[in-house]
Amino acid sequence: TTHHLHSIVFTPKGTTLEAVKLAIEVGYRHIDGALMYFNEHEVGQAIREKIADGTLKREDIFYCGKLWNTFHPPELVRAALQQTLKTLQLDYVDLYIIEMPIAFKPGETFFPKDENGKCLYHETDLCATWEALEACKEAGLTKSLGVSNFNKRQLELILKKPGLKHRPVSNQVECHPYFTQPKLLEYCQQNNILVVGYSPLGTSRDASWVNLACPPMLEDELLVSIAHKHKKTPAQVALRFNIQRGVAVIPKSFNPHHIKDNFQVFDFSLSDAEMKAILGLNKNIRFVELPMWSDHPEYPFNDSY
Repeated sequence: TTHHLHSIVFTPKGTTLEAVKLAIEVGYRHIDGALMYFNEHEVGQAIREKIADGTLKREDIFYCGKLWNTFHPPELVRAALQQTLKTLQLDYVDLYIIEMPIAFKPGETFFPKDENGKCLYHETDLCATWEALEACKEAGLTKSLGVSNFNKRQLELILKKPGLKHRPVSNQVECHPYFTQPKLLEYCQQNNILVVGYSPLGTSRDASWVNLACPPMLEDELLVSIAHKHKKTPAQVALRFNIQRGVAVIPKSFNPHHIKDNFQVFDFSLSDAEMKAILGLNKNIRFVELPMWSDHPEYPFNDSY
């Protein structure tokens, strides 16, 4: 089905259980989660409740979990995935990905800092971390392996690793009409790596992690006019745009109306001319720049792609 193209990312507490249950009822099957969203217990409960009531089976769900930056040392990887599985109360995840190519100092906190508030980094060895992920797949804890926020050089580190057993199947990166990722998308497609686009509708306007130099995307005149023509919303047009270019999309919402709306993208298509026009909106500006980690040797966004 096309349903795997569409999924939801969750962060705040409390409403996650109902949001995931509604999403499953609407037809979503790909759920994008992470240990560090602090809500995998509610996501797992929602999945289990919908399995129990006969809505679907476990194999109908595609759950993606993520390895956080403080768990990069190979000896910590399996325990981190097992923590996700224990929290979800599931036997396996469908996809387990390295959330970022930058390692933080392992320990009690997800954001270790020194006395001056500076993030404490850790030596990053992406190939060693990858080998630990491969062992998790071979142990049956995850069906597939992938990465997130990797640039071309970092993907090549994995793809060209001597003795590679399992290739990354996906790279989850920011992708939307204002940041279309043409070069990285082409490279990934040539290497049979699926691009999963986060922030496919742009982002919230939270200055603590969002680059506010980029204007709100869903107010763009072109997206508004194309949406009007198709009797759709700008958000639906933005999602459809990525789906048509082979990018899986993971819009995040807790709003029941938006959760339903974001799924209504399989009953229309954009013309070649419309696709080309939307591609022309690319500003090459990221909403999610993460400048606070830009001095890390593996910070991924210094490269052109």
